[in-house]
Amino acid sequence: MRPDLPLPAAYTVAELRETVAAWRREGLTVGFVPTMGALHAGHLALVTQALERADRVVVSIFVNPAQFAPGEDFDAYPRTLESDADKLAGAGAHLVYAPSAFEMYPQGFSTTVSLSGPAEGLESAARPHFFAGVATVVSKLFNQVRPDLAVFGEKDYQQLLVIRRMTEDLDLGVEIVPGVTVREADGLALSSRNAYLSDTDRKRAAALNVILADFAQALEGGGDVATAQTAALTAAADAFDAVDYVEARCADTLAQLPEGPLDRPARVLAAVKVGGTRLIDNRPATPR
Repeated sequence: MRPDLPLPAAYTVAELRETVAAWRREGLTVGFVPTMGALHAGHLALVTQALERADRVVVSIFVNPAQFAPGEDFDAYPRTLESDADKLAGAGAHLVYAPSAFEMYPQGFSTTVSLSGPAEGLESAARPHFFAGVATVVSKLFNQVRPDLAVFGEKDYQQLLVIRRMTEDLDLGVEIVPGVTVREADGLALSSRNAYLSDTDRKRAAALNVILADFAQALEGGGDVATAQTAALTAAADAFDAVDYVEARCADTLAQLPEGPLDRPARVLAAVKVGGTRLIDNRPATPR
């Protein structure tokens, strides 16, 4: 049985397209915010940005099995459609799209988007399956919703660049809008996975933002890239239970930076584990 939600909902591509087609007949523009649910203030900020740019906003809620590897938290990932819909209604979204796994990946589905460029390294080194799963589902969602624009949070910075590159390369005709990172008072970036943290680990997690801020400040102060990166990596190794990466990359392409002082806009990025929870974050760094 479909739940009684406080805003219109579509559960199939046909239902979604019927609603969007009606908007198009009225000459309205459509914004889109894709999510996996378990919504927090960071997601709602993306909805607000979409509402500032489009007449109508669709928010998808779909926990995408294609981006989880065996042993990751697919089964444990929170599924909270009714409370998510309450938040979306309060934020002013116009439609929630909540397809089933079968709707997204029907029997016989066998197509995957292949990636390189900004998808190489960082998250791909730790989770080689991840971006193919993300790009495949996002390309499907774009074709289903057919929005004018889509908002992706900068907290997942590599994902933002991967989606932007894919959208340009495949001529998908969607404007990709970067969404601001919303943080707790102590600087921890909001994430659905923060709910997994124990009280003790939650306090420890706040160090990630501090380490990245210090890393960016060292680069902006004219410090050598390799030296600043080594210091940040050492600090992360001391603070957390495991470190997948702490790196500075070119902000536009995520290419490796040349040796010496920073000579172009950069992004410092990290992925760490606090207890059993994997957290990612990033900060900009601009040369002086």
